Amino acid sequence: MTMTPDPLTLYRTARASEMSASGFYNDNVRVETDDGPVIVRIPIHGADGMDLRMWPEHEVIRAVAPWASEIPAVLHVSHDPAFQIHRFIAGDVVDAIAARGKSVPAHLAGDVVRFFRDMSRVPIEALPALPADWPKDGDTAGFGALLSAVTADVWRRFREPYASLYAALGVPADPLGRVEADWATMTRRPFRALHCDIHRKNLIVAAGRTHFLDWELALWGDPLYDLAVHLHKMDYFPAEAGAVRDGWLAAMPADTRAEALVDLPVYIRHERVKSALVDTVRYAKLIPTADAASEPRLVASLTTKLNRARAVWGVEGLVEGEQVRRILGAFGSVAD
Repeated sequence: MTMTPDPLTLYRTARASEMSASGFYNDNVRVETDDGPVIVRIPIHGADGMDLRMWPEHEVIRAVAPWASEIPAVLHVSHDPAFQIHRFIAGDVVDAIAARGKSVPAHLAGDVVRFFRDMSRVPIEALPALPADWPKDGDTAGFGALLSAVTADVWRRFREPYASLYAALGVPADPLGRVEADWATMTRRPFRALHCDIHRKNLIVAAGRTHFLDWELALWGDPLYDLAVHLHKMDYFPAEAGAVRDGWLAAMPADTRAEALVDLPVYIRHERVKSALVDTVRYAKLIPTADAASEPRLVASLTTKLNRARAVWGVEGLVEGEQVRRILGAFGSVAD
């Protein structure tokens, strides 16, 4: 596709812009072209790797496009400098119209279930090649162990520099012990294409339809894991979560549903622990520089994540938001 201005000019414009929607791995900048707005997606240099990643994002998007239509179109890819240009989707980010604590649009559950069903139909032959050491099809125990190995690596890298913070927040010496023991109990299910990052900031509602953004964490694995990540990250009201879970059970192929209700909590326990370990580090960096409006939201979010992980760890009692704020403040003073 020919763009005016040219892609490199759009990249330079994006780099100079002070308006971006930043995730943990990419800056996303809206830039105008003669054919309408586009999103310039620029990797964040030096971002802490906290997630399992296996494929270049643009390759996944192009591979799944014939089966999953409500996704961004990749217009241009550059490797030096590194950036992508995606077609802009005009609509409302779900987090902006239904942040945590608010009901999501009524059609969202059905849209998400259809998306999962569509992803289950993507053939492996359409996707980029798998890493040579990837778990074999159906090896859910191996897949789970790979997930927790990445989380264990986060713990290994950050437990020493953040030791006082982790200890003050009640993180145990072996935070992954319960999770790692659970993988051996998993039922085998065939692998499918997964998104692995469907949350309120990665969903756009446009003309009554939901679009699915940010494919950098896409994997080939147990489709039940995609559901677990979604339920964990969306923080639905119970009835909303039930609608998505029950819709998934009704819509997915029978062989992917085997013992799903037994194994779903196993994946969710991993995500609870992962969030506590990862976001303690991320939020310790974010909160000291957050503005007055953002700080309470970040503290509340981390407090929720810690309390959910404490339930997995069997730690009695809840940590309070004010306590978390004070601990983070004290750690920041020492770190400075």
